[in-house]
Formats: sequence, structure tokens, C-alpha cells
Amino acid sequence: MRKAKISVYDIVIIGMMVAALESAKLALSFLPNVELVTLLIILFTLTVGKRVYYAVAVFVVLEGLLYGFGIWWVMYVYMWPLLAWITWILRRQKDVLTFALLSGAFGLGFGAMCAIPYLFVGGIRTAFAWWVAGIPFDIIHGISNFILMLILYKPLRKVLDHGWKKSRP
Repeated sequence: MRKAKISVYDIVIIGMMVAALESAKLALSFLPNVELVTLLIILFTLTVGKRVYYAVAVFVVLEGLLYGFGIWWVMYVYMWPLLAWITWILRRQKDVLTFALLSGAFGLGFGAMCAIPYLFVGGIRTAFAWWVAGIPFDIIHGISNFILMLILYKPLRKVLDHGWKKSRP
């Protein structure tokens, strides 16, 4: 098996992606379930490909270090890589609507997918109750993800693609 090499350039790009993810998360943290992390992970995956997994891993660990390694953190361990993986599968799609639908569906389904650890902690009733209690927030999450993707996808994609082409060694 061929071992992947990470260059200094890759480390810088990964650091910049993590800084953007964390800054975007913090900037909108006062709004419940309105976030740019989904948008950025989708765009980063489309721009830098599989390198995004390094940035996602560092982001997830950083979140745990900053906010504590609670049960919510377990959700991040599989949710954000899952989004990058689905985006990777859809990477040949050129229509913004595809990624707006993905982003919206991800937001709508976030609570249900995040209920998985509660199956192991408290059983099916606990997981179901946790999910149902968050449905209003999932609706906000899905709608805001969809709208933000429709508005920001093209300008951010253009900037990221241009920057990626210009900066590559």
C-alpha cells in the first residue's frame, strides 16, 4: 500500500481550513442551528479533495479540546466525516441545487443522526426523545443550510478554486 505524504503546504492548507471552520462556527454561535461548517466542509471537499479529512479530524479534536469531550463530541466524530464522504461521492455534480439539497438534508437529519449515541447510553426511548425534542432546531438547521448554500456556494467556490489554483506549489 502506498503511504500518503503530507507536505508542509498541505499542513498550511489544513490549518487554514480548520481556522475557517472554527471561526465560522464561533461567528454564528449566537444563532441556534445556523452554521457555516456544513457549507465549508462541502466546499473544502470539492476544492481540496480527500485532504479535507485531515482538516475535519483536527476540527473535531479542537472542538473537544475547546468545549469538552461530551456525548455531543461523539456525534462530531462521525457526522462531519460523513458529510465530507457524501460530498466526495457527489463531487462531479456542478449544480448548486445538488449541494443545497445535500446541505439542507444534512441539517434536517442532523438531530436524528446525532441521536445514535443515545441508543447506547439510554436506549431507543432516550434516543427517540432526544431526536424529537430537537426537531424544531433541525428544521431551522435544514432551512438555513439550504439558503446559505444557495447564496454563498458560487462566490465562495469561485474564490476557493481560484486560490487553490494560484497557491499550489
